[in-house]
Amino acid sequence: MTKSYLQAFDQEISIQKGTDALIGVDEAGRGPLAGPVVACACLIPSGIVSYFDDVNDSKKLSAKKRQEILQRFDRLGVLYGIGFASAEEIDRLNILQATFLAMRRACAKFLSIPNAFALIDGPYPAKGLSIKQMPVVDGDAKSLSIAAASIIAKETRDNYMSILDTLYPGYGFGGHKGYGTAQHLAALRQKGPCPQHRRSFSPVQKLCQPVLLP
Repeated sequence: MTKSYLQAFDQEISIQKGTDALIGVDEAGRGPLAGPVVACACLIPSGIVSYFDDVNDSKKLSAKKRQEILQRFDRLGVLYGIGFASAEEIDRLNILQATFLAMRRACAKFLSIPNAFALIDGPYPAKGLSIKQMPVVDGDAKSLSIAAASIIAKETRDNYMSILDTLYPGYGFGGHKGYGTAQHLAALRQKGPCPQHRRSFSPVQKLCQPVLLP
């Protein structure tokens, strides 16, 4: 089986860093107006890497393809941890710091591995992470482990937003997943924010402000 560019990238980093425990870390849900930000830390054992030559950045894959790959991850023994940071934590910390919090929670699964090394999607190291790390800009398009983490994080968050849709009906969370679509904004204007809305985000914040009568 031909080695993909993403597999070759991870192999090169593993050799450079002297580790057989390369962990890709990515998040889903930084931009939405509601719901948590979800991070995933993913380790693909070297013996099964060749089964994932079709893995790519989650944004480039259909929902059906992401679900099929996720089932293969579980079937073949890919290791991963999930971390959530809630809407309340996002409002209290800001979205970047809440993302780092979710990443630390996701990586907690691998703290006992002495030679673990994390590749973080994006331009910044994850603040407070106990594992050695390196940020990778556009990492979900370069690294197999980061791309895998992006798939798991997105599917986990999408499924969670579908659950929130049943708990907070009328907002359409199961469809737009909390993003600021026209449907979502219309529901916000009609119903007001629910506990899952990020009140520090401008479109929600404006709707939380009282209307001043003349």
